[in-house]
Amino acid sequence: MPQLAFLGTGLLGAAFAEAAAKRGDSVSVWNRSADKARALEAFGITVAASPAEAVRGATRVHIVLKDDAVVEDVLAQARAGLAADVVVIDHTTTLPALTGPRLERFNAQGIRYLHCPVFMGPAAARAAQGSMMASGPQALFDSVQAELARMTGKLHYLGERSDLAAINKLFGNALIVGLGGVIADVLSIAGSAKVSGEDAVKLFGMLDLNLMAQGIGTTMAKRNFTPTFELSMARKDVGLMLQTAGPKPMAALPGIAARMDQLIAAGHGSKGTGVMAIDAG
Repeated sequence: MPQLAFLGTGLLGAAFAEAAAKRGDSVSVWNRSADKARALEAFGITVAASPAEAVRGATRVHIVLKDDAVVEDVLAQARAGLAADVVVIDHTTTLPALTGPRLERFNAQGIRYLHCPVFMGPAAARAAQGSMMASGPQALFDSVQAELARMTGKLHYLGERSDLAAINKLFGNALIVGLGGVIADVLSIAGSAKVSGEDAVKLFGMLDLNLMAQGIGTTMAKRNFTPTFELSMARKDVGLMLQTAGPKPMAALPGIAARMDQLIAAGHGSKGTGVMAIDAG
């Protein structure tokens, strides 16, 4: 029976621990706020008083923490309890510039460490759905691949570059947060136009958003600014959106309008909307 430790039992960490216990793994947990961890005792999970106690005897340690500083602090507390052959799987969303050096430093020190951020919420973690990415030493990933695959619907190994999973996590979260901002603006437009939010979002089902995102992204990445939708015309449409929304707060479109105005003033108005990425490379 695998002996697993989870450091950090917020919404995602608790869901991972619960799912592991239900799969039959022996699980210990630690959390800075002990009350959150104690809720997991109902699943036969052992609650430890310290990170070192939680990881003692574990063959695999999973961490789901707030940020880089907390990762460093908790792992420093855990080191006294880490076995020589334990694998540390870090699911925390962290800064690439710190993640890469941390991964290289820990592995050089004999701590077998992989960065494995995820795109999933608690319900998906309990059901082993969603996506998990990994970057770090190939041999280390291979040694835990089968076990990680049990935790997720899709598992993607991105290579040995130490910061690559952290970078891709930010790519994905930027898309999620940006999409949320635009949808909030759509609902503001709908509210001002006396259209229900439920009716407004029905439009999304008429569009192939995956295909659109891939097409727009590829065009921008290739720096192809050939117009199929001129920037100046798109700016006119954004103006119509802002006018229709009226005084309602807007999350994303005002910033997009300001960027378009900069580019039009620089002489790019007749280019395609992909020119908004002209300075990204």
